[in-house]
Amino acid sequence: MARAKSGNTPSKRDFRSLYAHGFVRVAACAPVVTPADPATNAERILAFAREADAAKAAILLTPELSLTGYAIDDLLHQDVLLNTAEAAIARLKAESEKLFPVLIVGAPIRARGALFNCAVVIHRGHILGVVPKSFLPNYREFYEKRHFASAADTEEGLITLNGKDVGFLRDAIFVATDHPDFAFHVEICEDMWAPTPPSTMGALAGAAILLNMSASNITIGKAEDRAILCDAQSRRCTAAYVFAASGRGESTTDLAWDGQIVAYEMGEKIAEGERFAREPKLVIADIDVGRIAQERRRLSNFRDAQARKKDELIKWAHITFELGAPQTALRLQRRIDRFPFVPDDAGKRDRDCFEAYNIQVAGLAQRIEATNTKRVVIGISGGLDSTQALIVAARAFDLLELPRKNIIGVTMPGFATSAASKANAWALMRSLVIDAREVSIEPLAQRMLEDLDHPAARGEPVYDIAYENVQAGLRTDYLFRLANKEGGFVVGTGDLSELALGWCTYGVGDHMSHYNVNGGAPKTLIQHLIRWVADARLFDAEASKTMLRVLDAEISPELIPGAAPQSTEASVGPYELQDFNLYWITRYGFAPSKVLFLALSAWGDEYSYDELRKWLIVFLKRFFANQYKRSAVPNGPKLVSGGALSPRGDWRMPSDANGAAWLAELDANAPQALD
Repeated sequence: MARAKSGNTPSKRDFRSLYAHGFVRVAACAPVVTPADPATNAERILAFAREADAAKAAILLTPELSLTGYAIDDLLHQDVLLNTAEAAIARLKAESEKLFPVLIVGAPIRARGALFNCAVVIHRGHILGVVPKSFLPNYREFYEKRHFASAADTEEGLITLNGKDVGFLRDAIFVATDHPDFAFHVEICEDMWAPTPPSTMGALAGAAILLNMSASNITIGKAEDRAILCDAQSRRCTAAYVFAASGRGESTTDLAWDGQIVAYEMGEKIAEGERFAREPKLVIADIDVGRIAQERRRLSNFRDAQARKKDELIKWAHITFELGAPQTALRLQRRIDRFPFVPDDAGKRDRDCFEAYNIQVAGLAQRIEATNTKRVVIGISGGLDSTQALIVAARAFDLLELPRKNIIGVTMPGFATSAASKANAWALMRSLVIDAREVSIEPLAQRMLEDLDHPAARGEPVYDIAYENVQAGLRTDYLFRLANKEGGFVVGTGDLSELALGWCTYGVGDHMSHYNVNGGAPKTLIQHLIRWVADARLFDAEASKTMLRVLDAEISPELIPGAAPQSTEASVGPYELQDFNLYWITRYGFAPSKVLFLALSAWGDEYSYDELRKWLIVFLKRFFANQYKRSAVPNGPKLVSGGALSPRGDWRMPSDANGAAWLAELDANAPQALD
């Protein structure tokens, strides 16, 4: 089969290039078509191809029969049309020598004594292959079997096009030899609507990007149907799915066309074009083929599906080409979510908060019923985590029709507890009408410091780990003994972000409880959950006001006295960044250099490159150093897919693992500073 080649490929790409981090840029267009005029249509496609070349897109996808127009009926059997279509293909082939993208154009192709509706795949002066349509509609307004034969009606092999042998490829994917994980499959319009889309097998054969060139006409509601199919196919195949439909210029004798272009990656919409555009524009989708490959390696069902089809997959052709991706800086045009645990879309965020909150509530309610326990004990600091744990407990008790007075909330001021935090703790406990108590830990902490012969016991300003952990340990000890006395259990408050960073005292404090409702909740999600509960008025107005005050406060352990509140984020980094790092490193196993590239794309306007790199290093060091804490955590409900760190669930890792290789990867592939 034909192989396109480019020039010499340097060994290392610019850190700032999306191609250096497992991305591939795909462009799609719906040119204004002139029916039955391949020469004019070829020029319009070339204009988009040059634009895609300037944008450094690896693929340009055009609609079905983009060289001739789709709605031309019996003109498809005219030799004049077919000859000029072949001439247009020859022109595109010649012009492609100077262009970077793989061009995918639609054309009627004569072969094997029949006419086929085809995708012609062109790159660097070569035709990589011709892909015939498999499923031909012959209902409603479409009668393709009047003109075309199906790919199922013939064998694969070689056909002659413009005097040259080219591959006629029903079962094939196209694979870049110089860009890991970049492989694509092409199907045509109705193929996507079939019970067994060819792209399903294309994905199992190794294609990460599934492309559909379509001439689907528009009717009311059809655009949503297409989007749902693209979304579903990208999810089911663990792939990207890019769809380009015909637009302006197609005959409107009986039909209309909207030029819908949409791209999904594993169920996430990453690009969309304007429908009914008078002046069509190029639509860019930056696809993370590295992420797709990582997810496929993780999913046993994908491998099982491949195994079930191994006899068929052996027959699939892999058409190779050399991409020759650019080596210079190329920023992502795709939006990277700053808060991967919290959707940006308000509607989806509302749904996610509803589910996360009710998962926590359901988990605690089940544990109360299973243990036949009527009382729980919670330490209430007036901070984010204990606020969330308490509003979960209050809702669980309501559902179980147990009195809230069976919730024992204890605020335990220490050496650095602020008046504001204590006031918030009391305000929340009172508004929720629980059994609210206060026990100062200062006398016992002072006595323990004296027994330890700690300098702070003599008034010296020595505020080390022992000083902090004396307070954390005493609080936890009191809660457990109180639970014993009251016949209940301790509800934990520590969150997922603290577990990831090891920002918890082993065996006590936020680390230990009988059941931890927050163990699967990252800090950024907890902030949104509290706001969601407050805005939804699930409790009274005073409770909502207190929750909002808690959200405005500095995140602090309040263990070290001083003029300013002790800042957690000054030590471990901004939680918004560390949750970002946590998601991409644990959910997809990305290399630190790629995580830094994504962080720069998402957060580069608020944090400098130096800051992003610094806090990523902090994350890596703390994450690897603190697995022993995560190996011994209490039960608690998982909230986010792939986001739990329980040793019984998503994350299993030896406690003595070393992060040196991850830090070395960052040093090797992410510069100390950007120019």
